[in-house]
Amino acid sequence: MSSGRRSRLPARSDGIGAHWVLLSAVMLTLGLALAIQGYINHPVDSDAPPGSARASNAGNTPGAVLEGGPIVDPRGEGVRTTAPSADSVALTFNNGPDPMWTPRILDTLREHRVHATFFVTGSAAVRHPELIRRMFAEGHEIGIQTLTNSDLAAVPDWRRQLEIRGAQKVITGITGHSPTLLRPPASYDNAALTQVQWSFMDTAADDGYLTVLSSHDSADNVRPGAEVIADRLTMQEAAGEVVLMHDGGGNRSQTVAALDAALEGASDPGHRFTTVGGSIGVDSSRPASTADTVTGNAFVWGIRITEAVVVAISWALVAAGVLTLLRAVLVMVVAARHKRAERLGREAERDRGWFEQPMRKEILEPASVIVPAYNESAGIEAAVRSIAASHHPVEVIVVDDGSTDGTADIVESLGLPGVVVIRKQNGGKPSALNAGIAAANHELVVMVDGDTVFEPDTVHLLLQRFADPKVGAISGNTKIANRGGILGAWQHIEYVVGFNLDRRLFDVAECMPTVPGAIGAFRREALDRVGGVSDDTLAEDTDLTMALSRDGWRVVYEDEALAWTEAPATLGALWKQRYRWCYGTLQAMWKHRGAMAQSGSAGKLGRRGIGYLMVFQVLLPLFAPVVDVFAIYGLVFLDPLRIAVVWTLFLLIQLVMAGYAFKLDREPMHALWTLPLQQFVYRQLMYLVVIQSVVTAFTGVRLRWHRMERYGSLRVPQAAQERS
Repeated sequence: MSSGRRSRLPARSDGIGAHWVLLSAVMLTLGLALAIQGYINHPVDSDAPPGSARASNAGNTPGAVLEGGPIVDPRGEGVRTTAPSADSVALTFNNGPDPMWTPRILDTLREHRVHATFFVTGSAAVRHPELIRRMFAEGHEIGIQTLTNSDLAAVPDWRRQLEIRGAQKVITGITGHSPTLLRPPASYDNAALTQVQWSFMDTAADDGYLTVLSSHDSADNVRPGAEVIADRLTMQEAAGEVVLMHDGGGNRSQTVAALDAALEGASDPGHRFTTVGGSIGVDSSRPASTADTVTGNAFVWGIRITEAVVVAISWALVAAGVLTLLRAVLVMVVAARHKRAERLGREAERDRGWFEQPMRKEILEPASVIVPAYNESAGIEAAVRSIAASHHPVEVIVVDDGSTDGTADIVESLGLPGVVVIRKQNGGKPSALNAGIAAANHELVVMVDGDTVFEPDTVHLLLQRFADPKVGAISGNTKIANRGGILGAWQHIEYVVGFNLDRRLFDVAECMPTVPGAIGAFRREALDRVGGVSDDTLAEDTDLTMALSRDGWRVVYEDEALAWTEAPATLGALWKQRYRWCYGTLQAMWKHRGAMAQSGSAGKLGRRGIGYLMVFQVLLPLFAPVVDVFAIYGLVFLDPLRIAVVWTLFLLIQLVMAGYAFKLDREPMHALWTLPLQQFVYRQLMYLVVIQSVVTAFTGVRLRWHRMERYGSLRVPQAAQERS
């Protein structure tokens, strides 16, 4: 699209800061949600190296603890330990709640009217709060086993604190009571305590926690058989013990069966199964304050919300992947048929197969070529010479839209026959095009930007699709002239893929959304019926194309009609160009949103063309930052190999699409080596452009026209030089 100024637009800020603020807020929130879920669901569980605190129980651990009872009270001065009374067996369960096994254990305990102590993991409690409420309602004790059941020897002090307080907030938020019992992960009896575990217990005592170890291991975690586990529970010497069992962490069917058998056979009155608190005569929980309950609820809901966010993102990623794959298959299949139809010289027909007419009448009537120009001195000579040298009879109308760099003087100095210069005050590209249309002498009109050169046969090839009287506009095939360097190569890939896949799809589906400003042909009648070129949007070419489709005209694509244009050579220039294009496209989509509910060609444009743009050029790019952040999350918290495989498959899809498009366009493949790098820079730039455009649109700020830089890289094709 050629650069001209829109004098009517107010010189206001483009709202550039708003999109950055919004994007930063969204990404910060998303990053926080993923970090929380990564922390909650993927705890550290690695063995510490030899010589670490894990390997030794000596040092700071008091001897009274190492040799004392399983219930340790480091609160206050000194350390006290105790054990259940001689007639009591304190039943304790670790690693829950589990949605399958915890309810069965609770059912068994209720059947035998026995209470137990459950040391729960905070993250599991958040996922199954109904089980925590049931435990509390049925009179069981609830202690904490940290937030994520992480290996304490492998985490820093700050995380140990978070593990305790996080789990406490979860239980408080769910039950309204604060637990006072604590069991460190991977702890068993006193003699096996490590320095880290003792430090953890000592620190927790400052928050009022009583630590409960075990003195009798049921060994249910190794699943030796229900009978063996039941025997361990009913041994006479088990009285006065804290028994370790598990309601989570694996298949606990043997635990359920053994518990039922043990409780069924527990007839000895001196062998009473009870809770930890019941075995020593203390209350193991206290009502929480209103503030603590509110804070706990907020903590629980925060974790739930972040989990919901991650689940939603996961499903959205699946949907995006499916859409990407379906699009790749669809555009390549349709492009192949479109290319075959072109090769056979036939037109696509929607209702009865793909081909309708075996031959097309050759279009020989002259055409008017309109070149709107604002400060195009760098490339206007090459553009005009190439058009004037066309094999097809043309008149060339250069509309100088108030240039200040002598653009009109350069054209007039060429002295080329059939070239007319119109000078006018600056009014923007639409006004320049309309001035050219008014001055045109022919029924067929070609519009071309001032930074574009044609091949000698471009105009003739472009006009041939007008053999179909239903065709009102034709898109040509735009190519990048300055494709040297990695930025030029990236844009070259984008143009080749876009024109050779997407436009072929639009042609077959009869929903072409854009005839590009660089090369497009129109019937004068069609232009008159829609009122010429509108200045309602910054994408006047898209606006005009959609208006023609809604008026009942077919808009088609001619891949053999080549136009060479200059692409932005810097990231800043590229940003400005794509920002204007994207913003203008959004304006055009909104302006023509009524086509979604129409029938005929308008309905095809609305439901197919605008729908396609909305999904693949707006929604998926808006979702792209989430994909990148989730990929980082996956590398850190999930399986890096799986993430690498997914990314490689995505890249392969892109390579296959690009390779096929290059083959259709007979382009050399060497530029495709830059495609993997495109995923790390160019892709991010494009989705940031979409984000900025959407935010600008929603904030109601009207974007100013950004004039493109010209580099003078265009050259008149050799054949055109010989003719001129």
